[in-house]
Amino acid sequence: MPRTPKPGTPVRGSTTGRPIMAALDLLGRRWALRVIWELHQGTAGFRELQRRCEQMSSSVLTTRLTELTEAHLVELTDDGYRLTPLGTGLVAALLPLESWSDTWAATHP
Repeated sequence: MPRTPKPGTPVRGSTTGRPIMAALDLLGRRWALRVIWELHQGTAGFRELQRRCEQMSSSVLTTRLTELTEAHLVELTDDGYRLTPLGTGLVAALLPLESWSDTWAATHP
């Protein structure tokens, strides 16, 4: 299993270790952004999160949650998984993309 991307270390597609390359590697992994987006909607337990993510396999969800937790974007609390302040900041950075995607969708009736 690939290790969790971290700034300062080589990642898939880049040997520089630049933070943007590590972020793109992490966020480009299958289901990673979906997990983050679903947790933006609120705290969720494992099974609830799996249901929200269209029944993704438990092994993939476990891997993504582990990676996102190691990257300090997600944390496990007594109530379930939730975004950390860093994860919330990532969602704030993605919100303009949501707006753009609505505009894009309007051009494809």
